[in-house]
Amino acid sequence: MRTSIIAYRLFDVADEINLDNVQALWHSRNKISSRLRLDRISTKSITFHDPPVLVELGFHEMQIAGHEYLVEVKARIQDLGVICILFNIPQEEELSYQEFLDLVLAVEDLPDEEFRRFLDATMETIGPACTNQNISGYDEDFVVYYFQDPIPQDWDIVPFLLKDPNPVNEETRAAALANRFSYADDVAYLTWDSAVVYDPTGSMDIPDLLEFANAQYLELRYYDNFLNHAIDKTYNIIDDKANLKNMEVLRNIRDELLETMADVSSLTSNISNALLVTEDIFYAKVYSRYLELLKGNVWQENIELKMRVLQRCYNMLNETVTSHHMEQMRKYNITLLAIIAVILLGIAIFK
Repeated sequence: MRTSIIAYRLFDVADEINLDNVQALWHSRNKISSRLRLDRISTKSITFHDPPVLVELGFHEMQIAGHEYLVEVKARIQDLGVICILFNIPQEEELSYQEFLDLVLAVEDLPDEEFRRFLDATMETIGPACTNQNISGYDEDFVVYYFQDPIPQDWDIVPFLLKDPNPVNEETRAAALANRFSYADDVAYLTWDSAVVYDPTGSMDIPDLLEFANAQYLELRYYDNFLNHAIDKTYNIIDDKANLKNMEVLRNIRDELLETMADVSSLTSNISNALLVTEDIFYAKVYSRYLELLKGNVWQENIELKMRVLQRCYNMLNETVTSHHMEQMRKYNITLLAIIAVILLGIAIFK
């Protein structure tokens, strides 16, 4: 049976990555890379602002579920500052349902170090293409159970989607199978961190779209947390009454807020515009529904709310600094006028 399990681990590694530089750096070492392209639809229907770069990291022997597998490892690099490490675990021999389920559960427990060593190897090559390189600690994972041959009718896919071999009630089963999409012979079942995909053509379009959506979700989570820290830092400074009299401190935090808002606004705009859907086609429905499962809109709204909080903080600080500046100018002008008056009086007396 032609099937495979594809495990994805996504890492936030930089503010932005120049993908043209990535390819130049990769090719300079005589390594293979390619740009993402969906092969079953028109490029006018779904377009990537800057298509991610896929690089080959070779085949590696791994011990999984008590068996030795030759795993194909790749890295997908996105201009958003995300690198995704992919483990493609192929299954070409006939295997029982229980054997496949055992592998599903074992893949869920793959150690983080297995992915990070390939991340480090990738970063070693493409580091110069990264802006503000920093592996933030923010990561995300999901898995696709991909079938090119029909899924046996007696196989229950719910344990795959839930990554849980235990029986579930009908309500849970219905929820797990609720997000089903089919276009022709293919079919996809989605949950927020897994998917079962059957496509006899062997196309990887659906897994690629899910991966891209996960990268957007990861970045939204990162910038939401980044704004939390910016708000906390601002409040801590404002709460210290001594700082309210220190104009240098207030000017510095005001300028930092302006820079933060400009950077986050630009970077989150890149996230929103990274993929453009121009037609209500099958893939667009899959992509949109998956973002809903990830609650992408909720994270976007959280970011917008926190940006408004920072804007109010900036306005308050700016008014304080400006008022202080105007008061200083008023005192300066009064002093200057007094000096001029004394000088003029002195001139008049000596005359």
